Amino acid sequence: MKSIVLIALLMPAAVAAESFRCGQSIATPDMSVEELLEKCGAPTDKKVEVIDIYGPTVAGAGRVKRGTSKIETWTYDRGSQSFDMIVTIVDGKIKSMERGPVD
Repeated sequence: MKSIVLIALLMPAAVAAESFRCGQSIATPDMSVEELLEKCGAPTDKKVEVIDIYGPTVAGAGRVKRGTSKIETWTYDRGSQSFDMIVTIVDGKIKSMERGPVD
């Protein structure tokens, strides 16, 4: 039973671990944001969201704001014959690359 749960938990990570071609280069989730910009240029669309991060209070009876997290969603339009690529960046690090819908 535990192995089924583990497989189910790992599947979304495998799906999000896409890579894509930018001209002569390949963009991968393990590269830095700077490398992505260098290889692929600026994204076609960019959304930025800052969310509050909460944790338990010292007494454990409630929650308190611990900070914020910046989530960026970059879209690379790769033309009408290819999937858009959606890159999610959390606090300056690439977290996922996923195929978007075909235009």
